[in-house]
Amino acid sequence: MNATKVAAPPPRQASPGERRSVFGTVFKARESGIVLALIVLVVFTATQNSRFLSGQSIRDILLGTAILAVLAVGQAVVMITRNIDLSVGSVLGLSAFAVGTMLRDNPGLPVIVALLAGLVVGAACGLINGAVVRFGRVPALVVTLGTLYAFRGAVYFWAGGQQINADKLPRSFLDFGDASVLGVPWLVLIAVLVMVIAGVVLRNYRGGRELYAMGSSPQAAQLVGIKVGRNTTIAFLVSGALAGLAGVLFAARFGTVDAAAGTGYELNVVAAAVVGGVAVFGGSGSVWGASLGALLLTVIGSALAVLDIDQFWQQAIVGALILLAIGADRLVAVRVAKALKKRDSHV
Repeated sequence: MNATKVAAPPPRQASPGERRSVFGTVFKARESGIVLALIVLVVFTATQNSRFLSGQSIRDILLGTAILAVLAVGQAVVMITRNIDLSVGSVLGLSAFAVGTMLRDNPGLPVIVALLAGLVVGAACGLINGAVVRFGRVPALVVTLGTLYAFRGAVYFWAGGQQINADKLPRSFLDFGDASVLGVPWLVLIAVLVMVIAGVVLRNYRGGRELYAMGSSPQAAQLVGIKVGRNTTIAFLVSGALAGLAGVLFAARFGTVDAAAGTGYELNVVAAAVVGGVAVFGGSGSVWGASLGALLLTVIGSALAVLDIDQFWQQAIVGALILLAIGADRLVAVRVAKALKKRDSHV
């Protein structure tokens, strides 16, 4: 008996409609607007001043973005749950001073210990925020505004007007701030690693999806059995830990730490997340968008300096971008609500 050969089905080719759908999805992605703005800004600035694309300029932009992006990732995790963390700048300062003091008194400690110590200090601060928000049932805006001043006051009390200079820090730690792998600084690699881990967890794991559900509707999330209180505490813990890590990166990059380290970062971090598409009302956004927002703000700052434009315009542009992002959010929300209403009317 002859065996009958069954031909394997040919590989399925994507139809033109599906290909258009893929390109349409990419084009409609919220992050695409930021990428477009970045390209326009970089091209325009480079045509006005070629130094903008020099190796040192690009390195400075990446290093500045790395610290802000790590903070923005933590802020995005909190904002997705319909909360906010205004204490990140003070946590960064507290972590940077704590790690700087530890390394000054124990110069033989390896860099990895400094990184872990920063994470622990930041996580402890984040845990305080999360616990007060959860058990005190106080709005996160009020709690973190209070801890912003409390943590900053603690650093000023501890420092007592002193600062830790680069000559007091171990050479290995300062080298870590300048070192690179295949031309990419370690600080940038750490920021990318943080982005990838957070992005994968939020997108592919149940815990990450629960954070989005909480932000979309806390009441509905509770009704379906999601542990809202526990997840809120974890979100603040993650934000605090990343702020602590950013404090170590800050100390390694600048080499000098005082009680004012990180002052004002909290507003830049919130701006980066909002400009990056993280909804202020929770439930949507991504760490990729928040990181792109951080990159855009850093590039704007560098471009205005290269173009010799007054610093005032940087703040004005950031404010305009935040208003634009919030306006776009509301527009999308209204269109989605209309589409759902129209669909329901046909059922």
